Amino acid sequence: MDETDRSIVGILETNGRASNATIARRVGVSEGTVRRRLKRLTEKKAITITAIPDPKWMGYESEALIGVQVDPDKIDAVASKLSSLSNTRWVAVTTGSYDVFAWATVIDAQALGAFLREEVGTITGVRRTETFVNLSVVKRQCGIPV
Repeated sequence: MDETDRSIVGILETNGRASNATIARRVGVSEGTVRRRLKRLTEKKAITITAIPDPKWMGYESEALIGVQVDPDKIDAVASKLSSLSNTRWVAVTTGSYDVFAWATVIDAQALGAFLREEVGTITGVRRTETFVNLSVVKRQCGIPV
């Protein structure tokens, strides 16, 4: 990814609905260049253009980060299973006290309890979880600095 690609991506991170013409003017290239580069970046899965809703606007009143300790031989299977659950938004295999972290959004605290007991807690290989319920979101951004 060169500087032109990074500039295009940076604009889209700020405004995912920016037109190719607007991006081209801001970057100083032709609209065709933007179109070709975006096609290449999306085909190679270097970027994904998507809407990221605020869960509260979608009716999800509770969000939580769940630290999961896992049997060592089941880490990948647990991460995969967590990824398949409809309430998880983000799952990462990590180092440290927890083997996997999952970010979940649910309707309310009662639904979070049910999710932890009935879905996360029943996954083979899960030894222990610790749940961090967020009180407020100070920054919600996906992506990396470009």
